[in-house]
Amino acid sequence: MKKRVVLTFLKETVEKPITYHLIKEYDLMVNILSAKVEPNEEGRLVVEISGENENLSKGMAYLEDLGVVVQPLASDVRWNEERCIHCTACIPICPFSALVVDRKSMKVSFDSEHCTACGLCLKACPYQAIEIFF
Repeated sequence: MKKRVVLTFLKETVEKPITYHLIKEYDLMVNILSAKVEPNEEGRLVVEISGENENLSKGMAYLEDLGVVVQPLASDVRWNEERCIHCTACIPICPFSALVVDRKSMKVSFDSEHCTACGLCLKACPYQAIEIFF
């Protein structure tokens, strides 16, 4: 089982070895996709966590017990198709192919399963068709 989630840490928990415990105690693989963590401030990690279902459930419960807010990644990234004019400026910028173009119709589409919320597309899109809520 694999999940892409955004972890929001309170400033009280930001210096705890939380990912270490997910790996060591719950036998999970943690791939950090993006991070903004500073001492004595709220922190955010965008991670892909994978492992057996039971271990993943226990790991998520551990995070919630610590007060870490766990959100699915897709809920933090939004592509507004109405704003998009399909200029394709975002296509070469996206390193994970979350934004793709259908070459026949020249229409851009967004696949949240591939998105890591890296934010590169925000700078590339002149129409602000992509929003990340962190």
